[in-house]
Amino acid sequence: MRKLNDEELAKISGGEAITLTAIMAILAVALVTVITYRLFTSTKGNATFPGGFKFTWD
Repeated sequence: MRKLNDEELAKISGGEAITLTAIMAILAVALVTVITYRLFTSTKGNATFPGGFKFTWD
């Protein structure tokens, strides 16, 4: 290991992890929103959730 000089320190940039996390969170929210919208606007269908919960609508 060695100490970095001022030039090398100026080239260091961070924030990639927080940016990636934010993008993934936005995509997850968008996916849940689309699924919920399609669920509530469909005229017929069924849904099965973990734990044995089943819903059917006409």
